[in-house]
Amino acid sequence: MKTMRTFEVIKAVVAATAFAATAPAFAQSSVTLYGIVDDSIVYQSSQTSLGSTNGGRSNVKTASGIWAGSRFGLKGGEDLGGGTKAIFQLESGFNVNNGAQQYANAMFGRQAWVGLTNQTFGTFTLGRQYTSYYTLMSPYSPTNWLTGYFGAHPGDLDALDTIYRANNSIVYTSPQLYGVTLSGSYSLAGVPDSVYRGSTWSAAIQYQQGPIGGTVAFMRINNSTLGGGVYGADSTMNTAGQSGVSAVTNGYQGAQAQNRFAVGLGYVFNSAWDLSATYTNVQYIPGVLSKFTDEQVFNTAGTVLHWNATTAWDFAAGYSYTWASKANSIDDAASYHQFSLSQYYALSKRTGFYALEAFQRANGRTLGTPTFTAAGATNRQIDATASVGDGFQSTPSSSRSMFAAGIGIVHRF
Repeated sequence: MKTMRTFEVIKAVVAATAFAATAPAFAQSSVTLYGIVDDSIVYQSSQTSLGSTNGGRSNVKTASGIWAGSRFGLKGGEDLGGGTKAIFQLESGFNVNNGAQQYANAMFGRQAWVGLTNQTFGTFTLGRQYTSYYTLMSPYSPTNWLTGYFGAHPGDLDALDTIYRANNSIVYTSPQLYGVTLSGSYSLAGVPDSVYRGSTWSAAIQYQQGPIGGTVAFMRINNSTLGGGVYGADSTMNTAGQSGVSAVTNGYQGAQAQNRFAVGLGYVFNSAWDLSATYTNVQYIPGVLSKFTDEQVFNTAGTVLHWNATTAWDFAAGYSYTWASKANSIDDAASYHQFSLSQYYALSKRTGFYALEAFQRANGRTLGTPTFTAAGATNRQIDATASVGDGFQSTPSSSRSMFAAGIGIVHRF
């Protein structure tokens, strides 16, 4: 009896395999579950202490997702025939230290999109996803080896880290032709009687041939309100508040619109060494309800040298300089020097240890957070303070200088 049952099971498996082998190619599909768990211990030399007259103090804390944001996700596709595939991705971020979602009330806040791809015609996707600006600039971003937490340009004001994702996005990316790739994205805000208010759009062109590569990209974020205001939302971006708000840009958070222009270049010397460089120009444009009067411009130039010393060891060093324009009655405009280092040791293909160090020095003056009184809202000039990368935006330094370091472990599945 047992032998007969075994025989029946084998017959069923063989029949299922034969059916799969004879099924049309367009019926083939796949779904992959993947994820990253990343945690670390971070030291910060100076942290703003609310309500204290003595300034900030040093702090030691845990931080989730520094090397690679902690996440889990599903991605897959179905062959539709003729070289066309249906594709999708659902990705959720979380905090290892408390189990919280990265974005409140957004299970798949990192990515959630569906679309079609074809090697001849390109890729078309719909949903919450990265803009064309970021996708084609990302190969030259300082965050690839220095991380966004420690290595993004101050406050990530030029959106070269992964935190900029846009809701309701329509994205098209061409196939590569003679080394050239084109991409464009438009994110609808759903504002009645207008497809422009509250929208985000971007365009980029990338060239990659052999060891040389480069991208030129532009992105515009429009407020969903006429003039912005401190609580005006860039409704296609991450949260209900404005994107790009940090210790560097707090005084300009009521912008009617934000423009970002970027150029990235990269060169691979050999299997061990590569160099990347970026230049970005970021504009905060005032509106009728904004609390600043003149367009504020931030320029940033940066470079990263990466060394793959062995199959297990990776090292990187980066420097960036950010300078603001003289506007809004500020003669001594803010500037920021930032130095970052990273070390990574691979225990296996999936698991590794990392260490990171960064120092930033701020100079000049900028606008502080708008103050609201019965007489109205005003902006006052303040000394620029340091805020390394984009990991300390809510806890910047209380002074012009800041040193930070971290050690952590990352595992991929």
